[in-house]
Order: sequence, then structure tokens, then C-alpha cells
Amino acid sequence: MVKEKIDDIISELQTCKGTVGFYYFDPETAEEHGYNADKAFLSASVIKLPVYAALMKKASTGEVDMDKLISVRPGDILPSCGAINLFSKPPVLDLKTICSFMIALSDNTASNLAIDILGIDTLNAEFKKMGFEGTHIERRLFDDQEAKKGRENYFVPQEIGRLLVDLYMGVFVDAGTSNEMIRVLKMQNINHKIPGLMEERFEVAHKTGEDDGISHDAGIVYCENPFIVVFASNNTDTGIFDDIVRRASLELTG
Repeated sequence: MVKEKIDDIISELQTCKGTVGFYYFDPETAEEHGYNADKAFLSASVIKLPVYAALMKKASTGEVDMDKLISVRPGDILPSCGAINLFSKPPVLDLKTICSFMIALSDNTASNLAIDILGIDTLNAEFKKMGFEGTHIERRLFDDQEAKKGRENYFVPQEIGRLLVDLYMGVFVDAGTSNEMIRVLKMQNINHKIPGLMEERFEVAHKTGEDDGISHDAGIVYCENPFIVVFASNNTDTGIFDDIVRRASLELTG
């Protein structure tokens, strides 16, 4: 039955313009399906999830202090989504809060502060240790100069999906680290994709990404038979794609 549903989802995704990807994993049966799941996609905000994972991994060994206080400078503040640009004065925040803002609110200022803790080279080295081959980071967010040089951030649906599988199974670093990351992912405020038609019946631990012609969502759906699912798209009609994501995700819950 699940295979039939997934075949239908993939068939509908194939009608979308641009490049689309899909990954599904059932942790109870180890059933796995994908479409373009091994391709690299321009990541938009999905890159924030592996950045968070790298920081949490380093925190588990004491190399990163999640209680470290970081002073936000006026020049750090970026436009668009998030909370930091709403403060009347640049705040002082601990790294744990910054990571929560990065994931739950997709805060771009928080994301660059988090990226700077380890730096681009160390982040990519950590991604390799996690088994990522195509998921990598080349620049900070909203870095127009680096973007003009063609430097972009990428993620591979299957790689992010398997990170979510490890979180679900409690084996990313250890159970405590996995559970803390899931707690933050469940706080996600951008909920118009995977959970969009679920009417809060199920918890979803997920991270979205969006930009012009780009829409992604990667998450764990805690329905009666929990599953991991990742949707990715580049150069697409995001309205049409998001509608498919909502309907497909609901269909997979039962």
C-alpha cells in the first residue's frame, strides 16, 4: 500500500517544472524510496539543519559551549524571517537560543552567527564525518559577493533524510543529543508544507527551505506509523509544489 502511494506521489512530483526530489523511510520496516534522492539541490534554509547537527556534535564533546554568550552587532542583522531583527537593540544571546532561532524561526541572522562558530571549512569537514557527500556549505546566508562568484549551499535529500532517521532512532551522537534536536525541530514555526493539512493531529519535527523557485521540507512525522520524508525542488512553481507536498504528506500518514 505504501509503495502504491509513493508511486503516485512521485508521478505527481514529476509533473512539476524544474528539478524535484523525494525521499521516504519507514523506520519500522526499513522501507526506503526515493526520486532524485541522491541529487544535490540548492539548499536555501535546509542547510541550517546540518549546521545545527555539526554544532550539537561538537557540543557533545565539549568543543562547543551551547551556553556561550554571543553579542549581536548591528552589522550582523539580516532581513527576512526570524526574531533577532525585531529586537529594539542588538541582543546578547546564548548559542542554544541562537540555534533554536535558526531552526524554529529559520532566523537568518542567527544562522550566520551559528555558521561563524565553526566556520565553513570545519562545517564541511564535519559534514563529511556525518557521511555527507553532496551536502555542503560554501557561504554564509545573504552573502551576495560570494553568491556572485557562484558559491552556493547544497543538500542531498537522502543525506538529510538519513540524518533525520538517526535522530529518530536516537543514534545521532547519543540519545540526549538526538532528543534535544528533535525537540527544537518540533518547535518549527513554518508549517505550511509537510504539516499543512494535518490540522495539528500529528507532531512533525522538520526544517523547511524556500527562495525564488525553491521549496523544500524535511521532517519526521509522528503519526501512528512514524516516517521520515524529504521533499526538494529547484526552479519550480513553488505554489504547485507545496500543494503536492501537503497532500502527499497527509496521504502518507494513513
